[in-house]
This record gives sequence, C-alpha cells and structure tokens, in this order.
Amino acid sequence: MRKNKTGSIVSKCFALLVMLGAIHQASAQDATSPYPKMAPIEQYLMEKNAEIELARSAAPDSISRDATILVLGRQGYETAVQGNNGFVCMVARAWTAAFDWTEFWNPKVRAADCLNPQAARSLLPAAYLRARMVMAGRSKAEIISAVKAGFANKQLPDLESGAMDYMMSKSSYLTDEGDHNMPHVMFYAHLKDGEVAASGAAGLPVLSSPYWFFTPHEQSQMKGLPPIVVFLVAVTNWSDGTPAQH
Repeated sequence: MRKNKTGSIVSKCFALLVMLGAIHQASAQDATSPYPKMAPIEQYLMEKNAEIELARSAAPDSISRDATILVLGRQGYETAVQGNNGFVCMVARAWTAAFDWTEFWNPKVRAADCLNPQAARSLLPAAYLRARMVMAGRSKAEIISAVKAGFANKQLPDLESGAMDYMMSKSSYLTDEGDHNMPHVMFYAHLKDGEVAASGAAGLPVLSSPYWFFTPHEQSQMKGLPPIVVFLVAVTNWSDGTPAQH
C-alpha cells in the first residue's frame, strides 16, 4: 500500500511539473495568460493571524514552532514572529515563482513555504526584492531587471549549498490546475556551465525544474541570473502527520 501511495504522489508531482513547465512551450506571454496583469494589491494580502497560521503549516511543528514567520504587507514581506532556529516560514504568492509561469499574477495562490537557514539566507533576499516591487506596482520586466542588477552588483547573495524548503501544508493553494496542492520538499542547486539536470525521464524518483524561467524560449532571459535548478521530492504525509490522500 505504501509503495502504491508513494507512486501516486510521485505521479501527481510529475503532473504538477509538467503543468508548470511544458504548457509554457506553446505560449508563455502575459497576453495569452489567464492572468495577464497584476491584480489589485488587496487580493494578494491576507489577515495577519491567518497568514501566520498558514505559514507555520508548511513544515512539521518541530521546525515551524521556532521558525521566523513572515507576512506580506503593503511594503513587502515583514517579520511577524522572530524565531530562533534559522528557518523562515512564509506564504509565497504566485509572483515568487518562475517569471514565465502563466499564473504569475494569479491572486489565489497561497503557497506555504518553510526555508532552511541556507535557503533563507540565499533565496529570501531576491524574494524580498520581488515583493517590494510587486507591492509598489512595478511590472514583471522591471522586476527581472532589478533582480539581475542585484546579482550584478553583489547585492543579492549566491545560492548556498544545502538550501531546501518544506511545502507540506494541506491548506496551500499552489495552482489552478489539478487538485491545487500536494505535500513535497524542494532542494536547490547551482548548475555549472553546460551542466544539465534531468527532468521527467522515466524511472527518476526526483523531479527537477529551472528556477527562474521554465521554457527554453525564455532561457535567453537567463543572462545575468544564476543558473539554479529546483529538485522536487514528493512526500506521503502533510506537515501535521496525516497521510496525503491521492
């Protein structure tokens, strides 16, 4: 039974990556997206206590109870609870995902995410920058330019080895596609020049996806951004320990 269940979750995990990546090969431009522009700011905001609760649910209590908790305010992400274990939990919005995702401006996305210390130190600065610019009403093109400038000027840090995060909340809304959610953990790696990460090949227990842009067409915009790949591993339980039914 456990093997069948794990296989089902992996299948769903693969379907999510296919949805997030392959569908963009046909068209990834805002003009053809169901969300062609930013929604009103209010639609991205949450009630503070509800956001704290959702953020904590990203990881098991043994991690999230002592983590720093971020909430999204009108100026960007801010600290609501100061933790002491180096982990940072937050509720990511769609515009923290790949720039060419057709749901980039989807105001319904609420992705509970708990980053380990390495990921918090090296990935959060870019997320903070994105959030500030989104809440200031900046365009996607302006955000991409700002992120590239941040790396060029060494204002944004390089990815640290061992960076990973938990996305195990049963209350997240990850996408309009499928069942909207699944429990998983993610690991981040920095690809060297010419190195390729296999994704979707038969028999692989781990799936991968580019971090900044999904499609080859958009990879031309990668210049100036560190080549990061995300490895996604499905898990069988939600953060509260209950089994995920698939």
